[in-house]
Amino acid sequence: MQFFLPEVTEEEIRLQRQKARQLKRTRWWRRKKERGICYYCRRRVPPEELTMDHIVPLIRGGKSTKSNIVACCKECNNKKKYLLPVEWQEYLDSIRRGETP
Repeated sequence: MQFFLPEVTEEEIRLQRQKARQLKRTRWWRRKKERGICYYCRRRVPPEELTMDHIVPLIRGGKSTKSNIVACCKECNNKKKYLLPVEWQEYLDSIRRGETP
């Protein structure tokens, strides 16, 4: 399956990362981390081990908005990398079925 990749400039990525850093200092983000649950695999994780992830990655045209940012474990964040949700779904489905990807 082919996906359209928008032209994303380095400047846009820099601005979005700056917005993400600002969001990390908000009560909204602290509450998300306090729940201690990875958005993707649903495992309970110590809040200090959760990372910020863009559902639609910045290099794929995503923005640093509350609707595009989730708390996830480092393992899922590292495996997801720059995948779009539809590309990542197969992996998530295998986790939820209890299969080893």
